Amino acid sequence: MAEFRALMGLIGTVIDGAGVLVIVIGALIATYRFIFRKDEEAYRTYRQNLGRAILLGLEFLVAGDIIRTVVVSPTLDNVVVLAMIVLIRTFLSVALELELQGRWPWQEARTGSQPLPADVHKP
Repeated sequence: MAEFRALMGLIGTVIDGAGVLVIVIGALIATYRFIFRKDEEAYRTYRQNLGRAILLGLEFLVAGDIIRTVVVSPTLDNVVVLAMIVLIRTFLSVALELELQGRWPWQEARTGSQPLPADVHKP
């Protein structure tokens, strides 16, 4: 059983490392594209690409935390800490999604033919 927990701890750490790598590599790629892009949408695209890298990296980091907490040391204190970490990361994910998409994650995407709510009553 000790070997299994050690293996799960290692797997959780590897997944955490993958999350950090995703964020770092995503930030580097987004920055590279931003530097060599010369149009008016460059900054918006840069922010979107950077946000996507952070969101994906956060998913890996949460997965690593879950594995280590549930399998390696499932104490009440660790579960409470995990819950707080997941809550904070969920808030960050929702905030980034709102920033990237301009809508809440649970809202349907607008199509080009649908009017915006402010435009409904315009003549």
